[in-house]
Amino acid sequence: MEIAILLYENFTALDCIGPYEVLSKSPGTEVKFVSADGGLVKSDTGMLRIESGSLDSISATPEIVLVPGGPGDAAAGADSRNTAWLKRVHETTKWTTSVCTGSLVLGAAGILRGIEATTHWCSFDRLRACGATPVSQRFVRQGKIITAAGVSAGIDMALFLLAEEQGADFAQAIQLAIEYDPQPPFDSGSPTKAPPAILEMVTAYFENERATSATDRD
Repeated sequence: MEIAILLYENFTALDCIGPYEVLSKSPGTEVKFVSADGGLVKSDTGMLRIESGSLDSISATPEIVLVPGGPGDAAAGADSRNTAWLKRVHETTKWTTSVCTGSLVLGAAGILRGIEATTHWCSFDRLRACGATPVSQRFVRQGKIITAAGVSAGIDMALFLLAEEQGADFAQAIQLAIEYDPQPPFDSGSPTKAPPAILEMVTAYFENERATSATDRD
């Protein structure tokens, strides 16, 4: 089984590395990182770069496609090479998936129109603009399309996908092997739980980040 993870400049590392760690454990699986230009692709921190192949360096029919999110999602969705590739491979994928604002790149390709989907909670308005119906869940399955919420939710989605492919026992074994047993010191992982001051702080951060990204594109 070939899994293609689509990268672009300023992606968020955990969005793709979390699912990669889970899905790469599946027997007979080959995970490939791809990008429009190929070569090294820089994450949003600027400190991590992942080597990728070009979009035509893999088979025309990968079984699974995953799109991570990150500050570069708008530019990635505006790149016709990415959207044309996603439209084409989605016709034959077994699973088309995203993490965080990677769903907005799928949305830019017209893949989410008329269905329920999720993304980072701060980008529900952008997801709605893609023609999807935003849902506040860790991940949402609509047929062969699975969208995960922000960043860490990609691990949950990947374990679900692994169970679909290899069975629940195998997925649970991988969960144990990577010791995925979240016990965070704070209960502020969603906007419904976070204290108002924290919610305001993070919302302002993402609004500023979005405005900065828009200015950079202009």
